[in-house]
Amino acid sequence: MSFDTRELKFIATEEKGEVSAVLARPDGPATAKALLVLGHGSGTNMLHRFMEELSEALNDAGVATFRFNYPYSEKGGGGMDGEKVRLATVRAAIEMAQREAGELPVFAGGHSMSGRMVSMACAQKPIEGLGGIVFFAFPLHASKKSTERAEHLKAVALPMLFLSGQRDSMADLDLLQPVVSDLANATLHVVDTADHGFKVLKQRNTDEPVMEELARIASEWMAG
Repeated sequence: MSFDTRELKFIATEEKGEVSAVLARPDGPATAKALLVLGHGSGTNMLHRFMEELSEALNDAGVATFRFNYPYSEKGGGGMDGEKVRLATVRAAIEMAQREAGELPVFAGGHSMSGRMVSMACAQKPIEGLGGIVFFAFPLHASKKSTERAEHLKAVALPMLFLSGQRDSMADLDLLQPVVSDLANATLHVVDTADHGFKVLKQRNTDEPVMEELARIASEWMAG
């Protein structure tokens, strides 16, 4: 399948200024069925190989993507913006994507940190017109295994899809499964043998490539 790709700019915050974004959709007006705002993990950027491969797989599955940088990842050189800036950037990215989406329903999420930022933004103040949140490896805990990072999810009224690796060291399934089960509007899909970056072992319970699996499940969920 061919893709229509456009490079865009938007204002993250007045203080931090412009950041870059890439809108990618299946070529042709009738082929995309949704648009997903797709943020990157804390140590990468929107052009990281994982982000590009996931975007291509989602496009193949009929989902347009809006990838974006935060001010710190736009600039490069390490460090990370404060939470307030990251939350504002997420909101600005979703607003920009909604303007570009046309008639497509808009969802938002991302890998690790970005998925969490989207849900925190929605917990603080609902984002009008957003259809749901897709978490590619929700970072439930760091070295200390607790579920404090998930407390805000109880305040999120939107449907949520958790795509989580069986071997994810930041989301122990014994902790994540009860968290998702306690949320009335959440779905969990466990990716066999995958780690936090969705690297998988050679021996797994499916021949489907992991990126195709992520894109298929996400696309089917958004369509539903």
